[in-house]
Amino acid sequence: MTNMRALIGGSGAPLLVEVPVPQAGPGQVRIRVAAAGVNPFDLAIADGTVADYGVARRLESYGLGFDAAGTVDQVGEGAGFRVGEAVIGLAARLEVPVKAQAEYVVLDADAVAPAPRGVDPVAAATLPLNTLTAWQALDRASLAPGGTLLVTGAAGAVGGHLVELGRLRGLRVVAVAGAADEELVRELGAEWFVPRGEGLADRVRAAVPGGADAAVDAAVLGLAALDAVRDGGRFVTLTAGVAPVGLRGIDVATVFFRADPAQLREIVRLVEAGLLTPRVAGTYPLERAAEAHARLAAGGVRGRLVLTL
Repeated sequence: MTNMRALIGGSGAPLLVEVPVPQAGPGQVRIRVAAAGVNPFDLAIADGTVADYGVARRLESYGLGFDAAGTVDQVGEGAGFRVGEAVIGLAARLEVPVKAQAEYVVLDADAVAPAPRGVDPVAAATLPLNTLTAWQALDRASLAPGGTLLVTGAAGAVGGHLVELGRLRGLRVVAVAGAADEELVRELGAEWFVPRGEGLADRVRAAVPGGADAAVDAAVLGLAALDAVRDGGRFVTLTAGVAPVGLRGIDVATVFFRADPAQLREIVRLVEAGLLTPRVAGTYPLERAAEAHARLAAGGVRGRLVLTL
């Protein structure tokens, strides 16, 4: 096989094309992709609107997809994996022609981990970007056990992992989501639930006097969420160009995901132990990627949409 199907972006919608099958170099593995997650970042790449991420020009013919689950089928020198091994991986680089939404993807070995046992590839494909983003945001929030963490968008793919990982770190989580999501976020580990809407900060402060010690603003509420954080607390946003001013001495930071093999392997262990929950919102074949993008763009997706190959 010399060519394969892959999705590229930059033209306004995901485009399915035929491209050469990539080859693994030293320290890399090639994965035969079984499933690939669809993330909000993919929408920005597909329509070319990624200027907020430091890209000075419209992206054209750039690969789509950050999450892959599948099987290793080629191993470069020193990569440390074996052919036939079930794995998950994070295609973290932006300006590359082929990413995870393709029949094959080549990744550095440090961006790959053995897939969680007992978890099918569709569910496994929801993990890398979302869980690493949540993990690294919590690291930046830097709360000791017993600290109070506000999570906006707590029913979403990243938000749900923030709730679960926060609880596992001994944090007391205040979850903000739609009124219909209370049962879900409490099952994930939230101690308090605050429906989104007007007067958010006052309602959070009624539950946590003085305000939360830190917030991770997965829903991009900005100042409304910042106002719910105590003086001198921490505020983490996950989207470029939207961080509010650090009023009242609040430490404001933007966190982007990065590959981290130790973190990814620990995430796999937590999934295998039943402590971290993959959540699939729906599946689409690769050729129906535009439908998946439209559904994600419409909002209200609980979990992650996945493309199957």
